Amino acid sequence: MNEMSSNTYTPRLLAMGLILVSLAAATGCAKTGTGRVVPVGTAQPDQYLFEQGMQAMADEKWLTAREFFKQLNETYVQSPLRPDAKLSVGDTYIGEGGSASLVLAINEFREFLSFYPLHRRADYAQFRLGFAHFKQMRGAPRDQTETKDAIREFDVFVARYPNSSYLPEVRDRLREAKDRLGDSELRVGRFYYQQAKYYPAAIERLNTLLKQDPEFSRRDAAYFYLGESLIKIKRPAEALPYYEKLVREFEQSEFLDEAQKRIVELKAQAQAQLQ
Repeated sequence: MNEMSSNTYTPRLLAMGLILVSLAAATGCAKTGTGRVVPVGTAQPDQYLFEQGMQAMADEKWLTAREFFKQLNETYVQSPLRPDAKLSVGDTYIGEGGSASLVLAINEFREFLSFYPLHRRADYAQFRLGFAHFKQMRGAPRDQTETKDAIREFDVFVARYPNSSYLPEVRDRLREAKDRLGDSELRVGRFYYQQAKYYPAAIERLNTLLKQDPEFSRRDAAYFYLGESLIKIKRPAEALPYYEKLVREFEQSEFLDEAQKRIVELKAQAQAQLQ
């Protein structure tokens, strides 16, 4: 009984095997480890995988694109396209968005810079590393850890790649990140001035902000609240220069009219004391 069953079963296995072989031949494709396929006889399979990945990425099919790029990296270890594929893996994570994906993107770009520090696209990796942090920046009232990380990576870029074509965009992103951090510090300074009425703390916080970032886009507000805080603690002579800076550096500001009034008042007071 057992012998008969075995003899009957073996031909069936052979037949099924032949059918599977025929199907594989009919498709004319070879499967990769990730389930992606490369047509049999493709002269440059690594190039094929890269191009398929780029097309999927252009279509915003992030997972599909990532599978193509990862297969290239894992299968064709001598391919000159491996560095570009690794960068593209990071780009798919940025394309997906979300905190988890952005953390994975950061890891990809860090690894690239570790493996290929002198590669022709190292500047791009550094740019995207900073950008992945930039994408995770939170609003001014919230934790600014990612903002600080973005600033750090963009500063590294500016120092290392002064001739990069990405420099203008990096400078714009860096300014935006610094302004986000500055807005957070300004909020604290305003709180000390408006709510806590703790003017020495407001002065210290706003002075630190201006020293650390003299190009802060909203420094008009910092100037104004510095001046107001100094007046509150009876130091008008120190307040005057901040109002004058506001008027000199900003043609438009919500604080402009009030600053001009303060300048007139403080100068009149100073003149009166001399008489």
